Amino acid sequence: MGAFSFGSDHSGYEFSLFSAAHWAALLAVASFFMLLFWWRRQIRHQRFRNVFRFSLIVILIACEVLLQVWYVVNGRWDYHYSLPFELCSLSLMLSIVMLFSRSYRLYEFVYFAGIGGSLMAFLTPDLAFSFPHFRFIHFFVAHAAIVASALFMTIAYGYRPTIKSIFRVMLVLNILMVPVFLFNLWSGSNYMFLMRKPAGGSLLDYLGPWPLYILTMELVALALFFLLYLPFAIRIQYKQENAK
Repeated sequence: MGAFSFGSDHSGYEFSLFSAAHWAALLAVASFFMLLFWWRRQIRHQRFRNVFRFSLIVILIACEVLLQVWYVVNGRWDYHYSLPFELCSLSLMLSIVMLFSRSYRLYEFVYFAGIGGSLMAFLTPDLAFSFPHFRFIHFFVAHAAIVASALFMTIAYGYRPTIKSIFRVMLVLNILMVPVFLFNLWSGSNYMFLMRKPAGGSLLDYLGPWPLYILTMELVALALFFLLYLPFAIRIQYKQENAK
C-alpha cells in the first residue's frame, strides 16, 4: 500500500470489494454513526448544535470542491461523469441547503434518498481507488457526511419522516430521473446508472437486464425506505401502547 495520493494513476491503489481497506472504512463509518448517537444530548445543546451543523456544511462543501479540483488538476474533468447528477451528488448538494435552511422537505429527501443511496454506496462502491488514495477517503467521508446530515437534523431538531414522506421522495426521485435520463440520452452519460450498470459490480447486477433493473431498483428503493422508516413506526406504536 502506497502513501496518500492526489493523482489519477490507481496503480497500487486498486480497490477490491470487501477488502481489508473496505471493511476498515465500513467500521470507521459505523463507529462515527455510533458516536453521533452517543453524543445526541450534546448535539441537542444550542452551542454544540450550531458548531456541528456548520462543521457538516464545511465538510460537505469541501468534499464537492476538492472532487472538482481533483478532476481538473488531473485532466479528468468531463461532463460525462463530473457533473453532480448522481443521486449521492444531488443528496450532498441538498444536504448543504438543508443544513443552511433547516428545511423539512429537504430533510425528507436526504433522510430517505441520501441515506438509502449512501448505504448502497458503502456496500458496493463504484470506486477504482483504495486507501490511502484521495478518492477513497473522499468517497467514504462524503457519503458519511450525507448520512450524518440527516441524522443530525433528526437528533438536533427533532425532525421525523412520515409514511407520506416516503411517497413524496419516490415521486421527486422519479421526476428527477426524467431530465437526467434525457441528458444521458443526449450526452452518452450514465448518471444514476439509468443507461447501464456500473462496471465494478453492484446490487444492480441482481436486478435484471436494462431497462428492467430500473423498475426493480425502484422497488428495492421503496423497500429500503420502509426499512429506514421502521424505527419511527416502532416508536410511534410504542408511544400509542403506553398511552392506553
